[in-house]
Amino acid sequence: MKHVFAALFLLVAYSHFTFAQELTQTISGKVIDNDTEEALPFVNVLVKYSDKTLGSTSDLDGYFSVPNVPVGRVTIEVSYIGYETLIVPEVMVTSAKEVTVNLKLKPSFYALDEIVIKASPSKQQPINNASIVSARQLSMEEASRYAGGFDDPARLASAFAGVASSNGGSNAIVVRGNSPKFLQWKIEGVEIPNPNHFANLSSFGGGGLTAISSNLLDNSDFMTGAFPAEYNNVLAGVFDIRLRTGNVNQHEHSFEIGLIGIDLASEGPIFKNTETSYLVNYRYSTLALIPSLLPEDADGTRYQDLSFKLNFPTQKLGTFSLWGIGLLDESGTSPETDLSEREHYQDIEEQEVKQYMGSLGLNHRYFFKNEAYLNTTLAFSTDGIDLTTDRLNVNNALIPENQIRSENYSLVFKSIYNKKFSPRFLNRTGVTLRGLGYALDVKESTQDTPLQSIVKENGFTSLLAAYTHFSLIGNNIKFNLGLTAQLFTLNQKYSIEPRLGITYLLNEVHSLSFGYGLHSRLEPLQIYFANTIDAPTPSFNQNLGFTKAHHFVLSYDWDITAQLHLKIEPYYQYLFDVPIALNSNESLLNLQADWFITEGYINSGEGRNYGVDITLEQYMNRGFYYLISGSLFNSEYKTADSEWFNTRFNKNFVFNALTGKEFNIGRSKQNILGLNIRLSVQGGDRFSRIDETASILESDVVYDETIPFSEQTRTSTVLHFTASYELNKKGSSHKFALKILNATNYEEFQGHIYNFRNQSVEESREALMLPNLSYKLSF
Repeated sequence: MKHVFAALFLLVAYSHFTFAQELTQTISGKVIDNDTEEALPFVNVLVKYSDKTLGSTSDLDGYFSVPNVPVGRVTIEVSYIGYETLIVPEVMVTSAKEVTVNLKLKPSFYALDEIVIKASPSKQQPINNASIVSARQLSMEEASRYAGGFDDPARLASAFAGVASSNGGSNAIVVRGNSPKFLQWKIEGVEIPNPNHFANLSSFGGGGLTAISSNLLDNSDFMTGAFPAEYNNVLAGVFDIRLRTGNVNQHEHSFEIGLIGIDLASEGPIFKNTETSYLVNYRYSTLALIPSLLPEDADGTRYQDLSFKLNFPTQKLGTFSLWGIGLLDESGTSPETDLSEREHYQDIEEQEVKQYMGSLGLNHRYFFKNEAYLNTTLAFSTDGIDLTTDRLNVNNALIPENQIRSENYSLVFKSIYNKKFSPRFLNRTGVTLRGLGYALDVKESTQDTPLQSIVKENGFTSLLAAYTHFSLIGNNIKFNLGLTAQLFTLNQKYSIEPRLGITYLLNEVHSLSFGYGLHSRLEPLQIYFANTIDAPTPSFNQNLGFTKAHHFVLSYDWDITAQLHLKIEPYYQYLFDVPIALNSNESLLNLQADWFITEGYINSGEGRNYGVDITLEQYMNRGFYYLISGSLFNSEYKTADSEWFNTRFNKNFVFNALTGKEFNIGRSKQNILGLNIRLSVQGGDRFSRIDETASILESDVVYDETIPFSEQTRTSTVLHFTASYELNKKGSSHKFALKILNATNYEEFQGHIYNFRNQSVEESREALMLPNLSYKLSF
């Protein structure tokens, strides 16, 4: 570590003695109407830095270009008669690549001729104008900069209010006390399978790192409750990811190498003198270079991913785009070779895991002349896992313990018609037809018996959905009204869900909002096809309906200054029709990563999550920023005849404080040194009381489930750190970064394990401090 900081110091010192050279770059993009997405001509675009301003005006097609912008942080201000003035702060300009931004202007609440409303920063406003509460933008530049972000949208979101997370080993997140399995990922408006490397192993809905590279992402939305009508099949949170469009003017490339792998990216025009473009990114990672910092056998972990987007605008037929993402993962563990070190069942197991995931989509957007557009997508997605676990017997021979073969695919047709009837009235209506194919083969052995089939099923079903959404705008109030319906054709279960959002502007700096929604979500498919041994029929679970929830959110926003924002959101969620076991206190609200389920379930359970989320954010000002977020919450459930119990995910409180400072270095002050730190404090993990006597008799961990999740581990305190130095040269930039996840080497709670040597139950903890020292060349 001392050598790393010494190298960074030498780089900074070197920059002071390089010859001064004025380095500039071009900022270009397109300005569109936020409601209709039509191009806006003659819009004023200003780029502000230090005490200077550069300007441009959009052309008839909405395109603009501002050349000769000095490298460093700048602010973009966009104004147009009848629209809210937009401010985009913290835009990073480097010497290597043009900055391309797509700017969406919102019609003013007042919508009067020749009035421009006072400017306000855009960061707190979600991209989707139908989102009223519990939503904010995800900036991929922040994912790269924030300590603990690790270029991962899920880890970035863990710094936001209402979100609890692992401390390093997994990027699974708990949104307002809900299980990570209730989270939804969307790319370009289409729901996709879990896009994380090593997905659904330690937790359904989570994994190691997201396979979506920050090089490919545009600003996106993250939502935590009371979702607009267009979002179906979700209960907890939504990552609504948008892929940016490649540079249409010139070819640009980057290469990054670090302790955990390589990253290659390229973009540019496909055909000269057209608006066509490509954008592609490939990553390969291995943890073999840092084995001493990882758990045993983790150095054999390897993964890779590829993502791309091709864009083809036409003069008369609209815009076509083709996008895709794919990943491949490999990992495994081996038995402990030293006989004296064998104490737990994990020490005598051999496991091999191979996983894949991919999504491919073709999108078409056509604009009509009556302030309407039609957006249609055809998509194909697939994911699979091949996991085999063997265990040494008393003769030191490997025998099968369990096996998972899961292959899934989906075919999606999605179409949205968006029509603006007047400046105060908009409607968006859409349908989604999602075919679900599956090939499931899950087996398990108990007490040295041969493998027994838990799930074995091949087939095809579908999830059909439709929605309509209305926006009504008054002088200082906005209403969003919507209705969603969905049908699961496997068992003909359906759900009809109203949605409501209201925003009231008290004055220029204060606003109140309210959101309500009825939401529902399916369980993982293997649960529907489980061989339910203790139920009336082997296929008992195929009749399970949706888990449902009423979301109520009240939101208060205060723009304390132009750079300082406060948000307070109290909320209440009532969950019902929750699948619960026939003969125990088990509820699928607590499902974490159990593939081997044989219980039968009925939709008779309940749950409730309530709390308050608070965020105080200082946007970057003169190189300094901070974000303080806190959540106090309670998450409980009950079965048909029980009292209320804590859920597995009821941490009770989460607190995050992150801050950073950028220093302009060098004679021309065009090189940037960034230091960022984040402190995360969370309530302990929940578990049920250990039944010591039964555990000894079973030679395994046995919990007392009469009062589930009544125990809690100690509070966790974790520190993350990021340091970077960007050296700008003419036509290229060089970025050196050190990102440390879990810098304090906190040992994360993994559950309990049985020690067969001394016949006792032990707490399992594991520390994963993941440092990545990297170098990135952009040109």
